[in-house]
Amino acid sequence: MSGDGGWPWLEEPASAGEGGGGSDDPSLALAFTRCFATPDGRRVLRQLRAWTLERAVGPAASDAQLRHLEGQRQLVAQILTLIREGAGRS
Repeated sequence: MSGDGGWPWLEEPASAGEGGGGSDDPSLALAFTRCFATPDGRRVLRQLRAWTLERAVGPAASDAQLRHLEGQRQLVAQILTLIREGAGRS
């Protein structure tokens, strides 16, 4: 969470300097970009977004459920960051 109490994952995934979203290995970012550039990769990425970034839990969600979903969101955000990094290097 950002210092202002907001939800930074709603705006943009973290960069490498903000929680390890990126990678220092350019070949890894390129591999993610190539993997998700395929029709199947785009389909999988759409589903990952739907399961995580586009999912809302109700007010009855437990702390454990919220933490679990936030971890999933962070992983998808990291994948999106790597894809963007790889696209910028290709």
